[in-house]
Amino acid sequence: MQDRHSETAPPPTLGVGLIGYAFMGAAHSQGWRTATRVFDLPLRPVLAAMAGRDRAAVRAAADRHGWAAAETDWRALVARDDVQLVDICVPGDRHAEIAIAALDAGKHVLCEKPLANSVAEAEAMTEAAERAGARGQVAMVGFNYRRVPAIAHARRLIAERRIGALRHVRLTYLQDWLVDPEFPLTWRLERRRAGSGALGDLGAHIVDLAQFLAGEPLVGVSAQLETFVRERPLLAGVSAGPSASGGTGRGPVTVDDAAVFTGRLASGALATFEASRMAPGRKNSLRLEISGELGSLAFDLERLNELLYHDHREPAAVAGFRRILVTEPDHPYLEAWWPPGHVLGYEHTFAHQARDLVMSIAAGTDPAPSFADGLQVQRVLAAVEESAAKNAVYTPVPVLAPAPGAGRARAQL
Repeated sequence: MQDRHSETAPPPTLGVGLIGYAFMGAAHSQGWRTATRVFDLPLRPVLAAMAGRDRAAVRAAADRHGWAAAETDWRALVARDDVQLVDICVPGDRHAEIAIAALDAGKHVLCEKPLANSVAEAEAMTEAAERAGARGQVAMVGFNYRRVPAIAHARRLIAERRIGALRHVRLTYLQDWLVDPEFPLTWRLERRRAGSGALGDLGAHIVDLAQFLAGEPLVGVSAQLETFVRERPLLAGVSAGPSASGGTGRGPVTVDDAAVFTGRLASGALATFEASRMAPGRKNSLRLEISGELGSLAFDLERLNELLYHDHREPAAVAGFRRILVTEPDHPYLEAWWPPGHVLGYEHTFAHQARDLVMSIAAGTDPAPSFADGLQVQRVLAAVEESAAKNAVYTPVPVLAPAPGAGRARAQL
């Protein structure tokens, strides 16, 4: 850990307001609490307020996670003088309204992925971020897996051309929490709230990782989507009338359960993707392999501190994948943590995310991933849906071309 003793004055504070208190709200809370205790930051994040619609629940969550105040209206949180940054951790159907209002109110914004439920919403958010950037504000998307040290190290090795020009990338993200057909109809299974299913929930992560690691956008896709369980029990207290099968107490699933698609990167490299919430035995299995002309890199989230590297220039007699334990002080983010070999976990990605955002705010630099990056992911997701609707017809992806002087809204792949 870094030496926290200093004779200098404490850094200025950055008041954070969090909207949403469920799974992601808890993860972000952990990140904000931890970042200032581990990293020497030029601004000190202060947990000013948390917002949620249920007064008792949000007050309890605020107390549990260390937030000073609780609000039941997100607008009241945005209006608070002690909040300079708004962190959005609510379903996708509310992202655009909240983010645009917060940016227009002069706040910095962190928004969970996917950026929005549609390309049109993502475009409006990116335009708002561009306007805000001219005033010195920043807006970032919460693709936390970029902050896994092993993945950040892989990006460094690819940028250094350790594996040469890319040939193909393979990414899968599999979960099994929807295998039971009696699992209830939550908001993540409703298109009007979630935008899409496994595609947006899991696929957004691996699309972002493909573009981040490659340093270039996807320019076209060919896809298939499937919903295996088309009706599910309603949550307690919810009524939708008779179901399509003639019963009551069930409602339609309006998003995909699984998505599979191929893609082409701007350089011509090929990509394959698989996202599913119907893969028995896979709890949170994110895997990737990047192959180039000189070698390959591989990563498995269940072995989060390890990166596999194969140098194809070595003699066949000794060649093979070698394990890099990504815990050395010169690996990404590790300068602030424990001695080598003392591994990190999932929750640390949110502390790294908070650290990177605070550094961007203090330096007045473009954050990564920016809202423009989130928009580019949204365009890929839309192209996947269009391709699947046309039975896997190859569908081009419009690539964001920043206008001269676009500044902070520029894509930072």
